[in-house]
Amino acid sequence: MRNDLSKERFRNEWKYLISTSEKELLELRMKHLLKKDPNAKGNGYMIRSLYFEDYFNSAYAEKESGVLMRKKYRIRIYDCSDRSIKLERKKKFGSYIYKESAPLTKEEFYKILDGDYKFLLSSPYSLCREFYVECVSNLMRPRTIVDYDRVPWIMDEGTVRITFDSDVRAAVGSYDIFDPSLPTLPVLEPGKLVMEVKFTEMLPQIVRDLLPPNAQEFTAVSKYVLCYEKSQYLHGFEYWNETQERKLL
Repeated sequence: MRNDLSKERFRNEWKYLISTSEKELLELRMKHLLKKDPNAKGNGYMIRSLYFEDYFNSAYAEKESGVLMRKKYRIRIYDCSDRSIKLERKKKFGSYIYKESAPLTKEEFYKILDGDYKFLLSSPYSLCREFYVECVSNLMRPRTIVDYDRVPWIMDEGTVRITFDSDVRAAVGSYDIFDPSLPTLPVLEPGKLVMEVKFTEMLPQIVRDLLPPNAQEFTAVSKYVLCYEKSQYLHGFEYWNETQERKLL
């Protein structure tokens, strides 16, 4: 019997921090080679992800420390709808990513929010059972909600996917991801957005030539980290203390 790990297929993930004007120029060039994701209606969709952290805030700490192999758990929905609710685990190895997902119902989501994890143990999905272990043994709990608006482009060759994530913001007030009225805090400078380029085996040269040569930054920017830090004041005095320390320097 094959080990589940042998089936893991990591993808490349490159991130750029670009301006809205660069995005407009890139889309003018891309429309002749790529196509809009047919799953995106109109001009894209909103993504809302509730990220979880263990007792030691390991996902955040490992990202900040530059740990090569790390993972994050999140529950993701689209346009604040309950049509598609997914528990996801994102593993990262340098610039390579591997994502797993399992469906949840709205009722199951609220059970998790209430700390009722027992149903996960009997789930047919191994990801749910492993998440149960994390919640019970490592005190995995909701930590940060990340919102942004995504415009996705795809190319069949090389399973290329290019996305533009704008208006990245941290939702605060509660962890009810289905509440469209949650207040949000912007985390990027005005006029900035995140461009992500994902591909499995190869990135065609014709697409490489499209990548923004004058992009402000080829970066490892993490939307989760930005939102975590923006909402850190909600979880204790550490944020205030660090702010005061920077003022004294």
